[in-house]
Amino acid sequence: MPSGCPRSGRKPHERRGLSNMIRSVVRGFGAALPKRVMTNRDMEDVVDTSDEWIVQRTGIRQRYIAGEGETTSSLGEAAARAALDRAGLTPADIDLIICATSTPDNTFPATAVNIQSRLGMHHGFAFDVQAVCTGFVYAVTTADAYIRGGLAKRVLVIGAETFSRILDWNDRTTCVLFGDGAGAIVLEAAEGEGTTADRGVLTAHLRSDGSHKEKLYVDGGPSTTGTVGKLRMEGREVFKYAVGMITDVIQAAFDATGTTPDDLDWLVPHQANRRIIDGSAKKLHIAPEKVVVTVDLHGNTSAASIPLALATAAGDGRIKEGDLVMLEAMGGGFTWGAALLRW
Repeated sequence: MPSGCPRSGRKPHERRGLSNMIRSVVRGFGAALPKRVMTNRDMEDVVDTSDEWIVQRTGIRQRYIAGEGETTSSLGEAAARAALDRAGLTPADIDLIICATSTPDNTFPATAVNIQSRLGMHHGFAFDVQAVCTGFVYAVTTADAYIRGGLAKRVLVIGAETFSRILDWNDRTTCVLFGDGAGAIVLEAAEGEGTTADRGVLTAHLRSDGSHKEKLYVDGGPSTTGTVGKLRMEGREVFKYAVGMITDVIQAAFDATGTTPDDLDWLVPHQANRRIIDGSAKKLHIAPEKVVVTVDLHGNTSAASIPLALATAAGDGRIKEGDLVMLEAMGGGFTWGAALLRW
């Protein structure tokens, strides 16, 4: 597990490690969304709900829904190409593709392999990570381990989902929440000094507890029903656990690096529910103006939500080189995690 420097009496930028180390630095970012926008008003024609009800309880105003020919891999490919372009790289420069998704194109092969093929790559390796909404944080942590271990120099990390395909469109408690999309970053090996002033991933903390499965799951699968199944959720139960679990891993990241909420430039949370986002930030004393919120634009896009939010905030100039950025998420399983990086 990547880790930062221990606590000391010095300021974060003055803390020094024992030796230089390899860091995983963000070189590019990108995003892709389906063509169709579905507003809350549009949702009123599908189920018994209202724009006011959805906004008040979730903060969501619209979401994007994949149409014919739009798949998890096509969205992932588009986001990956955008990230490569911004990094000034080509698929030939990439050693590894990791795709975080719970809505793969096929049971197998991995969607990452499909994206590899769509990019015209015939080298390197590719695989999927499945940790539901925490998937992108798991994927970043995994990519960082491969980079620091010398097994890859450049990694495409993608979060891509078509959750609309596993929704029960008669269940108004879930179908209003989710949307489709993809986001990607390019991580590249770079030498750091082993301090919190280094660019790149500084620390990451992952958790899971399978005893909570029934609170958020899909009621199908190859080895049980032989079907894809539909998403089921006990919303109140998820909300009850979310803030505590999220703040646990964020605090662990602060403790591991000796940093505090005051040092943080941006919190980029999983975009599930505005009330969860606000509650977590408040509990950790993170100022509201430091929190990137895109749930109103995209809805909950599961593993795609953090990279979509990163692409939005970095693309409009809010997140700048050198900024200290915290990523956090919680998803079905339960899984949860946080990663602290310097942009």
